[in-house]
Amino acid sequence: MKNYVYDIYGRAKSIIEPVYLRNQSQKTKAILAVVVVCFFWGTTWLASKKGVQYMPALQLAGIRQFMAGSFFLGYFFIKGFKIPTRDQFIQFGWMSLLMIVINNGFSTWSMKYIPSGLGAVIGAASPLWIALLSTFVFKETRLNTMTIIGLLLGISGILIIFSDFLQDLFNSSFSVGVLLNLVASVTWALGTIFTVKNAKHINPYFSLGWQMFLGGVVLLTVAWFSNQYTPLHKVDTAVWYSIFYLVFVGSIITYSAFVFALKRLPAQQVSIYAYINPIVAVIVGALLNHEKLTMIIAAGTLVTIFGIYLVNTGFKRKARAESE
Repeated sequence: MKNYVYDIYGRAKSIIEPVYLRNQSQKTKAILAVVVVCFFWGTTWLASKKGVQYMPALQLAGIRQFMAGSFFLGYFFIKGFKIPTRDQFIQFGWMSLLMIVINNGFSTWSMKYIPSGLGAVIGAASPLWIALLSTFVFKETRLNTMTIIGLLLGISGILIIFSDFLQDLFNSSFSVGVLLNLVASVTWALGTIFTVKNAKHINPYFSLGWQMFLGGVVLLTVAWFSNQYTPLHKVDTAVWYSIFYLVFVGSIITYSAFVFALKRLPAQQVSIYAYINPIVAVIVGALLNHEKLTMIIAAGTLVTIFGIYLVNTGFKRKARAESE
């Protein structure tokens, strides 16, 4: 079979090349989408840090999630998605409680007390908690050698980072910030485990839109009744820059890039964002917010990320071995 045709001038022209070029173009765009995810999700920690200087944390998180969720749901309704069933609403409710209200609410709240880079590293440690909870609480898996080494390295890396904050740990506000972020990280791990077990046959991004919307409503309600709420007409203009950045760049643009990349690249390639985000957050926090960045913090961050990488790799190898 010929792989070429002749044009009107008698020149041979490939009929495969356009398809090849189209595939290469899509792959290039997908790689650029991963770059967008790697960088911009890492910067959202600093945006939250800036935002809580002008607005109560729960109100900031609530407005962000409500606005982003509204945009996502608006898109899906235009696409013809229907109102979820009662059972789906229940699933969206508890997923939103864990992944949005507690995780995002607490992590945003923690930015009032700790550096954004430190918060990003603690937040990135969720795979460590997933490994521990899956093994010792839910008893669904057994740790292999690589996962154990990864856990030890990940925890060691976090301890190395904290060794540079020993004096700060005696500050009650700093300790509260660390505790809030740890709870957020563990809650994300719990939410991930429960989602994998119970939230099947649901479009994950339609689900995400509802989680954001419902979580935003809950966060704003809690902020209102706890008096952690500033009337919008009294809010400093600077906070709206943070909110719009978090909504449009941190949620809508970056999530869209994430979906685009997932549809065109292997999940393992896209998942590198989890290892790059904390590095971006630490560097951006140091450059733009004058946060402390020492060799100890840098070394601890790299050790933690390498540990997380080993944990994820260990789980993937174990899953592959069990499926064979």
